[in-house]
Amino acid sequence: MNVMALLGIGLVTGATTVLFGFGGGFVAVPVVVWANAALGADAIRVATATSALVMLVNAGFATAVTARRALSALRGSGALLLLLAAGGAAGALATRHAPAGSARWGFVAYVALTIGDLLLRPGFLRPRAQPGTAGGVRRPLPPVLGAPIGAVAAFLGVGGSVMTVPALRRAGHPMRVATTLANPLTLAIALPATVLCLCGSAGVAAGRTDPHLVGLVDVRAAAALLLGALPVIVVLRRRPPRIPDRTHAWAYLGLLGVVEAAMLLAG
Repeated sequence: MNVMALLGIGLVTGATTVLFGFGGGFVAVPVVVWANAALGADAIRVATATSALVMLVNAGFATAVTARRALSALRGSGALLLLLAAGGAAGALATRHAPAGSARWGFVAYVALTIGDLLLRPGFLRPRAQPGTAGGVRRPLPPVLGAPIGAVAAFLGVGGSVMTVPALRRAGHPMRVATTLANPLTLAIALPATVLCLCGSAGVAAGRTDPHLVGLVDVRAAAALLLGALPVIVVLRRRPPRIPDRTHAWAYLGLLGVVEAAMLLAG
């Protein structure tokens, strides 16, 4: 996959970072698998590691340009953020040592289960306002969810938002708020995961040298994706589109379906 194609897909990752809280990594996984098809089964390891770096930069940048009042629901969430980070580190370590195919098929299975859950279980497409504050609950996630969310997100490269956005939605948040809060939560997961991925290359491309890999990270692909993404994040944060809440939820669900199909075709 050439650099221009990666730049174009980077534009999409920037839009998904702002509109869906994905941090871009979720879209990056099938793209980087394609870009590193020559690595065979190891391509998924490189993809999840590169995804972590893309998520780190995109989610960090998106959080930095978000109004402080929009992040107020995360006050007092220090324990949650620490456990997300611990889970992210554990997931990144697991990616380095697990069989290469497990992450890919785990990604496919998890996204399929998520799509089914969002369609069949109430509270996502039509969230119910809960008691506590006017207009629905405005509370962070329980800290106990931090470690498992972080571990699964880092291991599969799906990004924390695939779990945090549905959870926040069912806690009473509209999509606009849930997707905004997903970025700092993703940042907590991606930081330790990226550090570990940059420092290790266990089991990847044994006997090969690849100037584009730093540890497990394809820095060329990551740079191209980020170069496309960051200007889009600035524009959409300054002029956010007004999307009806239910349409926003259906679009989130539709994007999950598109990425699931792309991951299946990438194999």
